[in-house]
Amino acid sequence: MNTWLSTRHNFWRLSRPKNRLHSYQCSRSFAASPPAESLAPAGGPRASARPPLGGNASSKKMSVLDLLHKKRKNQRISMVTAYDYPSALHVDLAGIDIVLCGDSVAMVELGYDTTQPVDMEQMLHHCKAVARGTKRSLIVGDMPFGSYEVSEELAMTNAFRFIKEGFTDAVKIEGGRDRAHIVEKIVKNGIAVMGHVGLTPQAISVLGGFRAQGRTAVKARGLVDDALALQEAGAFAVVVECVPAPVAQAITEALEIPTIGIGAGPHTCGQVLVFHDMLGMTTHPHHEAFVPRFCKRYAQLGNVIREGLESFKQDVEAGTFPSEAYSPYKMPAAELRAFQALMAQDATSRQTQAHRAAERLKQSDEYEQIKLY
Repeated sequence: MNTWLSTRHNFWRLSRPKNRLHSYQCSRSFAASPPAESLAPAGGPRASARPPLGGNASSKKMSVLDLLHKKRKNQRISMVTAYDYPSALHVDLAGIDIVLCGDSVAMVELGYDTTQPVDMEQMLHHCKAVARGTKRSLIVGDMPFGSYEVSEELAMTNAFRFIKEGFTDAVKIEGGRDRAHIVEKIVKNGIAVMGHVGLTPQAISVLGGFRAQGRTAVKARGLVDDALALQEAGAFAVVVECVPAPVAQAITEALEIPTIGIGAGPHTCGQVLVFHDMLGMTTHPHHEAFVPRFCKRYAQLGNVIREGLESFKQDVEAGTFPSEAYSPYKMPAAELRAFQALMAQDATSRQTQAHRAAERLKQSDEYEQIKLY
């Protein structure tokens, strides 16, 4: 109760639309841009020059309470990574719910083999660029390896930097029960936190590489407990990465907060993909955001990117992605039966815990209480 109530003011703050102005330097522009998409005058607001958002997206700033409301209404949540201004602009224009400035920038943008080398200064640099390209989507900043594990004080200091310097709306932390105390500390101090269980790339030294998790009954049950601990600590959502679909489904059913899957089957509340992966960016290294007027353009890559993002959003909302073909991680039949037996042992107590969590969430949402949705 105390964790959620103490962050009530923070959630209310995040639920308000942000009046973030965007400015352009207009030294260059697209050669064949239509008038509706022309750049705004230097130093002026960019919002009026922006084309309509894709699909049925609203221009209202997304908040953590909006995500919770989508879960309650069984509406799927879309999340895509972005690491710079043009990718954030495309994600935002497509109406994606959450833009994650992830530490995966180390691999897809900076060329490292893992996410571990990226540091706070690099993450803040990329978050600032993402914030400049984002108007509607909720911005989540990935706290990098070594920025929160040492102490709660260090975690708080760096979380504050993401909000104050990186202009993010929330932060993401990898780990389960072992990180719950850090999540609770950050949330109690007014910063929204997204959790992350399953494959946690920052811990590959311990995991032995990028390997699927939760493939035995005991390990799978441990992931459920990890997610429950993050919810109890005050996390507003949990990423579930590279686990068998039945495990992700069990986690989703156990939680009152949204789950966002990646390589975790179709049963989570939403899906996230890495921008470069879903759009085949490594096979198109010539991708460009701004082109001088003297340069002839033979393809409208920006339109292709936007169409891909909108198709992903539609598939997520319709529940057609991921299909069985994109849910590759399986459990042996015996382990699945054992896992289901473990889940049945304390089903009643988990139902009671879920009811308590639901009540806390409702009490923290003023709009829910006075029927403004």
